[in-house]
Amino acid sequence: MKGFPRISPYGDRALLLEFSGDIDPETLGAMQAFLRRLTAAQIPGLKEIVPSYSSLFVGFDPFIWPFSAFSARVSEILEEKDLSFDSPSPVKRVPVVYGGSCGPDLSYVAQYHRISPAEVVAWHTSAVYRVYAIGGFPGLPAMGVVPKEIETPRLAVPRTKVPPGSVALAGKQTGIYALESPGGWQLIGRTPLLFFDPSRTPPSRFQTGDRVQFYPIPESDFAGFPSLDGFGRI
Repeated sequence: MKGFPRISPYGDRALLLEFSGDIDPETLGAMQAFLRRLTAAQIPGLKEIVPSYSSLFVGFDPFIWPFSAFSARVSEILEEKDLSFDSPSPVKRVPVVYGGSCGPDLSYVAQYHRISPAEVVAWHTSAVYRVYAIGGFPGLPAMGVVPKEIETPRLAVPRTKVPPGSVALAGKQTGIYALESPGGWQLIGRTPLLFFDPSRTPPSRFQTGDRVQFYPIPESDFAGFPSLDGFGRI
């Protein structure tokens, strides 16, 4: 995209690297490629890297690097070669009970698009999503890109309390509320799996760049669904 990537100051001890102005797989691939390259460079004084949908926050120690010198070093790495990256990571599958008390907004999403709730579920489970960011609330994996057939705006008035494990839609995004929290996304289902455990390293089940696919399970399986990879159940 013209004008990207670009580097701008973020205070006196951090940079903001913007790779595009939209949510798309190509942008995520470029960010993942650069993130791997920046990590491999082992730059002294590099303190923190926080990815978002189309940008990276890069913090550094100003007692080791003058701002201009650190910015120039990052620019060198950014320009080393073409930014392309195809993650070979396996698809992580997430069980979901759709609709009913687990997905109170499923009917609204169906009505909004003039399709059936079953079609909403079919579209939602048909895609393999990429995790673009972890955040908003602790452990929340924000994923995309949702099929256009079910892109739905956020709620006009957010809920004050969303149950943990809730699977939701917001525009091009889908995600999982890892903890009980307020939220304005459309709730279409709920997973029995736990996605955030502060006692673990890393504390989130998913990481930026992971590939995820949802699949439906009956409500009768929710209570007895087995825990996976040590994270346990909600």
